[in-house]
Amino acid sequence: MPHQRRATPTEDLDPALTSVSRQVIGAAIEVHKALGPGFEREAYERALCLELDELGVPYELDHAVSVRYRGQEVGTHRINLYVNDRFAVELMADHREIDGFDRTKLRAQLRAADLELGLIINFAERRLKDGLVRVLNPDKLGDSRDQEHHEHQEQFAGAGAGESDHE
Repeated sequence: MPHQRRATPTEDLDPALTSVSRQVIGAAIEVHKALGPGFEREAYERALCLELDELGVPYELDHAVSVRYRGQEVGTHRINLYVNDRFAVELMADHREIDGFDRTKLRAQLRAADLELGLIINFAERRLKDGLVRVLNPDKLGDSRDQEHHEHQEQFAGAGAGESDHE
């Protein structure tokens, strides 16, 4: 039986991050509608950048990220699109399914860049939704969930002592 991944609902992510990622996905859909599959990745990258420019979504192409080991920089990696200083987008135009290695690779990049979210967009699919994958950094999710749990515990402890944050 294949391993089932538990999907993280978009409601668990920062709403601003979710909003910008939806804009990127919408822009990718527009590019795919106009061009369809069959071109080199660079053509889709340029077209997606035109869409993002029109939407006013800030991005950086070929963003360098330090790869660190034991506190020392041991190399760099380049992210295709670094969007809104918040997340990474890996673009593909390969006639194949996005696989576990693609997800693992992007997850490593997210950890190196200390980012919460990444998208893999494969423009070679006949239907773009079959070539869209959201990848989350489990290190960042743990932080946000731990923080929410801690905040909930503080609110509970304060309410139990007769204190309230509400005025």
